[in-house]
Amino acid sequence: MKAVGYKQAGPIDRQDALIDITLPKPVPTNHDLLVEIAATAVNPIDYEIRRNAAPTDGEVRVLGWDAVGIVVDKGSLVQGFEIGDRVYYCGAIQRQGSNAEYNLVDARIAAKAPASLSNAEAAALPLTSLTAWEMLFERLDVTRPVPGAAPAVVIIGGAGGVGSMAIQLLRACTDLTVIATASRQETKEWCASLGAHHVVDHSQPLAPQIEALGIGAPGFVFATAGSIEYRDDIVKLMSPQGRYGYIDNPKVFDANPFKWKCISIHLEAVFMRSLMQTTDMGVQGTILRQVAELIEAGKIRTTLNETFSPINATNLKRAHQLLESGRARGKVVLEGF
Repeated sequence: MKAVGYKQAGPIDRQDALIDITLPKPVPTNHDLLVEIAATAVNPIDYEIRRNAAPTDGEVRVLGWDAVGIVVDKGSLVQGFEIGDRVYYCGAIQRQGSNAEYNLVDARIAAKAPASLSNAEAAALPLTSLTAWEMLFERLDVTRPVPGAAPAVVIIGGAGGVGSMAIQLLRACTDLTVIATASRQETKEWCASLGAHHVVDHSQPLAPQIEALGIGAPGFVFATAGSIEYRDDIVKLMSPQGRYGYIDNPKVFDANPFKWKCISIHLEAVFMRSLMQTTDMGVQGTILRQVAELIEAGKIRTTLNETFSPINATNLKRAHQLLESGRARGKVVLEGF
């Protein structure tokens, strides 16, 4: 089968940063679905691994964990799926990824793709939807009020893939005030179009801008990026006993500034359940089914922004470069072999 991978970790400007390869077609066992890939999205985790994680000597690492495609075979323990089903999912980081013609995924973390969406539109959803949902409703528990706090959530980096979904899920599933941050006019407009009640500029101090809204100190902050850069500002703007979550990967994070406000700190890793094989792995399949229902009900929409075709090393390099530039808005998807 055709695939795109890499043999050596490093920057994207190397000629062999990503290469077209041929690999054996995988065989499903147990809970596996074998999916013929129609479209696959690119996420920051892709370029972070490509830059820093070298494959074993002689081996090729295939990236991509955000996909939609058709089930062409399945393992003996699979329930709820049939050959021919169109599915979408965020795969397992310890397995080969979806930048390939065929990909194996545990059926428990997959769901049938929203029927009203194209392949590219559906592929833009799984990783960001799961990350946003798990952080908001499981880690931060935003439906449980913070005593004395404004019923509001600040989304730092609202125009990115995860931020774009977080804004929509909050508007669709809660009555909380949504405050997004963005710095460029086009990204500010994007956040507003997704339903943010307020959009503030994260190139300027955040605390004075939040205070100027006149709604009080928010109980929740979700940083999709800049956990260190904005840390002190976040402490200033948050309510005592608030809940703060971040998903980027600082080498060191000093939590002491949060102590005197008793602000709890929460981390989210979307691959945790599949990596650790937790007993509640199936929760991710359930979340994706709920996301599909919200899509079909018109309460949220795909955050697809750019599509490159076909899926090959040249186009995947373009996608990595765009994401690494920090100027991407919404999701970038590759479609078709």
